[in-house]
Amino acid sequence: MIRKLLLTPRSCNIYPGNVTVLKRSLETLSKRFCSSNTKQEIDFSHIPVERIRNFSIIAHVDHGKSTLADRLLEFTGAIKPNCGQNQVLDKLQVERERGITVKAQTASLLYKYNDEEYLLNLIDTPGHVDFSNEVSRSLSACQGVILLIDANDGVQAQTVANFYLAFGSDLIIIPVLNKIDLKNADPARVTQQLESLFDIDPKEVLKISAKLGTGIDKVLEAIVTKLPSPTVNRDGNFRALLFDSSYDKYRGVLSLVFIKDGMIKVGDHIQSVYTRKSYEVKTLSVLRPQEIPVEKLVAGQIGLIGCNMRSSKEAHIGDTIHLLGKTVETLPGFQPARPMVFAGIYPMDQSQHVNLRSAIEKLILNDSAVTLEIDASPALGQGWRLGFLGLLHMEVFSQRLDQEYGAEPIITAPSVIYKIKLKDTKQNLKEGKNVIFINNPALWPEVPQIEECFEPMVIGTIITPDKYLGAVMSLCLERRGTQRNATNIDNERVMLQYDLPLCEIVVDFHDTLKTISSGYASFDYEDNGYASSNLVKMGVLLNGTPVEELSQIVHITKAQTMGKKVALKLKDIIPRQMINIAIQAVVGGKVLARQDIKAYRKDVTQWLYGGDVTRRKKLLAQQAAGKKKMRMIANISLPRETFINVLKK
Repeated sequence: MIRKLLLTPRSCNIYPGNVTVLKRSLETLSKRFCSSNTKQEIDFSHIPVERIRNFSIIAHVDHGKSTLADRLLEFTGAIKPNCGQNQVLDKLQVERERGITVKAQTASLLYKYNDEEYLLNLIDTPGHVDFSNEVSRSLSACQGVILLIDANDGVQAQTVANFYLAFGSDLIIIPVLNKIDLKNADPARVTQQLESLFDIDPKEVLKISAKLGTGIDKVLEAIVTKLPSPTVNRDGNFRALLFDSSYDKYRGVLSLVFIKDGMIKVGDHIQSVYTRKSYEVKTLSVLRPQEIPVEKLVAGQIGLIGCNMRSSKEAHIGDTIHLLGKTVETLPGFQPARPMVFAGIYPMDQSQHVNLRSAIEKLILNDSAVTLEIDASPALGQGWRLGFLGLLHMEVFSQRLDQEYGAEPIITAPSVIYKIKLKDTKQNLKEGKNVIFINNPALWPEVPQIEECFEPMVIGTIITPDKYLGAVMSLCLERRGTQRNATNIDNERVMLQYDLPLCEIVVDFHDTLKTISSGYASFDYEDNGYASSNLVKMGVLLNGTPVEELSQIVHITKAQTMGKKVALKLKDIIPRQMINIAIQAVVGGKVLARQDIKAYRKDVTQWLYGGDVTRRKKLLAQQAAGKKKMRMIANISLPRETFINVLKK
């Protein structure tokens, strides 16, 4: 019945304007019917700690994490097979459109093994490097991971990064080869790569096909037999680690926690160690993957707490939650994510400022890796400067603003944060500003004040077939990279490591790498601090007047190239005016590039029909004198759309 209504919504004698609403309602009902235990409450507290397993699935992009999660949900009865939805844990619209996991999702599964019931808490994590913060947070609540590798593509750059992330957290790693049903799958070659890179015994590698469901029972058996149970104390005072949060417009902030000690019931009063604020627990639930209400949560479980927390600033990721009036030791959290890429966000019109601010604050609650600072631009008005973990992270954030909140902001081109050491002048010493951090070119200090500049660096890991090695190395050298080492994975693939400036890879490095390697190379990077660099501020002059909104921070070797690009772009988009406009890209007092926009020309001699040539020369001289005077006193008024076209990404 539901299927028929979804296919033919107009058969229900309703107005066409309500079709979309009806379809959404029926889709929600369909999802609920596909879940096996949605209506009744489920009590997991009777399961002893020895039969609880907390684990994550980690892998490179498109190696089948979400598909494996679907099969695990089906095999354990959390959802019914063939319920009409794939990638059940990918709940966001942007995840389904792009085919990637953006937000880590949790599901509590019940699995019978040797006539005993086990509770398996699964966390499906993203695979792209920009969302590695989601992975590290998820691993804090786990005792083991499934390392998923594509049997066709083999080990990729993010596979290496995720392995060492789990290895460094002392987690048990279960290696699993996926997509063995593909025609070009080569499990023997990939297991050899795992042995040479990670010293993994080929006999321990499980071979599955998540799409067909082959070998899923062996994965569940390995989870039960190889992974340890969580080290918790159910008799102690309640203590929980807050490792994720989300926003519900009716219930406020929902906190996803791992219960380390004790238990919590609906009606208890809890307190945050970080903010010292207290709340009454209104709702408790587990995710299967639909939200199922429960009366209590006990140590070893992962659950959702609703306590009418209204402000996004109150949900601090990594915080310890305990019962009010009880003193507990703070749980070890994790390092907060450090933004790598910064961009300005402004409303299309200042009348939309309040709505955009509300949308950004709610979305930041779901994505705690984003940082927010108030910013203003004379050209674009009041706005914010947001910090992201990478370019894809920024694109996904802006897409979610549009899809989930209907906001259409202006997003400026991405930039990174630079460190500047100032000279020890009396004023700088008095203000305590020997070292400053800048991500906005308009705040760049005067050259005489600067002693040394530093730019952020990363360690880039590239895995590529050896036939593309020359092109990849040329690209890294062009982006001012310095090679660290090169390792042969097997007879066909090479792993390169380079020290690269972050500003050189943040915009189009990944796309260029995929182009020159026909899509076979993979790239991952990690922060490597700051390095001294010869940086300059490249300004833009229009008829000798500086325009701060168009200035950029560039390396001195790239200044002339960037100056030519900016001048040509401005020539194309700045509208012609009654006077000649000179566009100049400058560094200090030196002009690096120039383009001219010709003025509109009126033929003042068109009405002449004869006479001496001096009459024509006189009129032309008067016109030239008038334009010269106009150029001296005129201001070039640039429309707002010009700044938008230049500044936006």
